[in-house]
Amino acid sequence: MPPRKRPTGRHLGALLEAKQADRGPSACMHFEPFLHYLEAECGMSANTIKSYQSDLQQFLDWDQLRGTTPLKNIDLKYLSSYMQHLYDRGLKATSIARQLVSIKMFFRYLVLEGVLLESIAELVSSPKLWQYLPKVLSPDAVNRLLSAPGSDDQYPLRDRALLCMLYATGCRASEISDLKLRDVYLSESYCRCTGKGNKERMVSLNPIAMSALEAYLSHERPTMVGSDEANWLFVTRSGGRLSRITVWNLVKKYAGRVGCSKEVSPHTLRHSFATHMLAGGAEIRALQEMLGHASIATTQIYTQVEHSRLKAIHKKFHPRG
Repeated sequence: MPPRKRPTGRHLGALLEAKQADRGPSACMHFEPFLHYLEAECGMSANTIKSYQSDLQQFLDWDQLRGTTPLKNIDLKYLSSYMQHLYDRGLKATSIARQLVSIKMFFRYLVLEGVLLESIAELVSSPKLWQYLPKVLSPDAVNRLLSAPGSDDQYPLRDRALLCMLYATGCRASEISDLKLRDVYLSESYCRCTGKGNKERMVSLNPIAMSALEAYLSHERPTMVGSDEANWLFVTRSGGRLSRITVWNLVKKYAGRVGCSKEVSPHTLRHSFATHMLAGGAEIRALQEMLGHASIATTQIYTQVEHSRLKAIHKKFHPRG
């Protein structure tokens, strides 16, 4: 009997593909089509798609290290092992929950495409988030933060207007970064922003934010854009759009200046806006619309924040607290 020929590199690749086909399709085969689905059919924003891509890529990398399990063999125990892996990495409950949302969305897509008959991911419980309460600033701390930009800064009027807008509207950093001049209606005290899923909403402007915007638009912005017809509301010194990362850096810069926690970010001002609105008597359904939340459950976290604040006040000032 003649000796068996060893497969060449090309033949070896074909054999591996055939072996994988026998085992069934793997998750990585549907990764790119899934991202296209999010963009073309779900209409998700570029930032949201990047988040899904990053979360799912981490799962695929972990799966590959374990030998690339066929989709038909991924069960509840397997996905639970991945959740445990994320926990062992020290990720917060919110980060793990977000990763689980990405995985569930991916498996729903696989069912929609007929790759799977059912989504095993739906059986995985999300980490308990009730213990997580977003950090908020007190009204006094917010006032100090909004007043932080001064004459020693390069663009104090722009930076103060930016901080005032974040707190007045509860907008996300990306939403503020994407604002254009035509989105702001100072005469009617509101602006129009585009949130997650390209959903547009109207947000009101308070007198402090309007005054800060008028000062910036009258005295600083014209010199920054020069003769160019720049469309962006908040611009850099060369007239370009102020990026989301720069918005974050500016907030952290001024938060550090007034002695706030290093964890303060644009989202802290969003949390503060929501909590202070509830404390002032705002109805939760109205707050949901202002924040652009798809689900009322997301907004309800702020009712826990306010309750927690009231408990702290009671404990501090009650004679038997």
